[in-house]
Amino acid sequence: MKKYISILILYVGLGHILSVKAQVIPTPAANQNEAILITNVKAHLGNGKVIENAVIGIENGKITMVADATTVRIDGSKYPKTINANGKRAYPGLIAPNTPLGLMEIPSVRASVDLTEIGQMNPSIRSLVAYNTDSQIQPTVRSNGILLAQIVPQGGTISGQSSVVELDAWNWEDAAYKTDNGMHLRWSAYYAAAFDFAAGGMTVKKNDKYAAEVNDIESFFNEAQAYTKKDNPMPKNLKFEAMRDVFSGKKTLFVHCNLAKEITDAVLLGKKFGCKTVIVGGRDAWMVTDFLKANNIAVVLSETQALPSRNDEDIDQPFKTPAMLKAAGVSFCMSVDGGWQTRNLPLMAGQAVGLVWRMKMLLQP
Repeated sequence: MKKYISILILYVGLGHILSVKAQVIPTPAANQNEAILITNVKAHLGNGKVIENAVIGIENGKITMVADATTVRIDGSKYPKTINANGKRAYPGLIAPNTPLGLMEIPSVRASVDLTEIGQMNPSIRSLVAYNTDSQIQPTVRSNGILLAQIVPQGGTISGQSSVVELDAWNWEDAAYKTDNGMHLRWSAYYAAAFDFAAGGMTVKKNDKYAAEVNDIESFFNEAQAYTKKDNPMPKNLKFEAMRDVFSGKKTLFVHCNLAKEITDAVLLGKKFGCKTVIVGGRDAWMVTDFLKANNIAVVLSETQALPSRNDEDIDQPFKTPAMLKAAGVSFCMSVDGGWQTRNLPLMAGQAVGLVWRMKMLLQP
């Protein structure tokens, strides 16, 4: 049974006090045992619409109604408990994609870091079983409106499988919301940093091993697909077995890459093997919007609060990229690198929305 406070964020006067308490004692909320009606609330629906005088109905831990109080008739006997929000605002909870939340507590303390596995190809690795619900970070993130998160493993070429979890739970089994529904591939970098003795420091140059590294990825996919086409392959290969649902489309292939060359190559590889592909990072996604739209590719963008990729790019390019994808009709969402920094997600999403509105005004005739 879901907890209604983990689905709806209601900003009330005691919100700050409650969030401080949650940071000290990360205890999940009790199950909801009665239907609740919230009245006199200003509801922000998450799609740009706002209901000034709304009513919100919650049953069995689920929001079952969000309506305009002036146009809907309500059976009062259906809701034994009523809460008057006194004009406060209600917002839908946010989902944080592509985060190591719960896999890392203190970066400098090795025992609290469980992000990576040994080896390059690890599709059988499951981040969910390493997720720590007792972390002191999750309450700080929840207090800023983030209620679900996609927990992503790091490292290697194929890092493993991610799951979506609730941030209000007793253990990883209790937290699991969408289990092992994503496979994460770290694409080879087209440009690589190297030490240049003549220059006396680090320089960035074209990666001479790029073609070979991409070929290694494709070879692994070829072997895995050939394996999964067998009715009863023996002996069992756990790595190839984990790729079955990627080729069938039941699991999404999240490819982490940034440059336009990397993005196009990754999408073409996913298309070749019939994978449902999503680009993660995507700093150059604004350069290939037509290609992404034509191939129905969504993008998980990195944070907007960053410098541009190149010296000749606009200084505010990271802020403009969401607006450019929106204008091109490319589906996208926002992510934040790191653990506790995830609490900044609402801020960056708000900045992106502001630039979408500004660019829309500038493009009007």
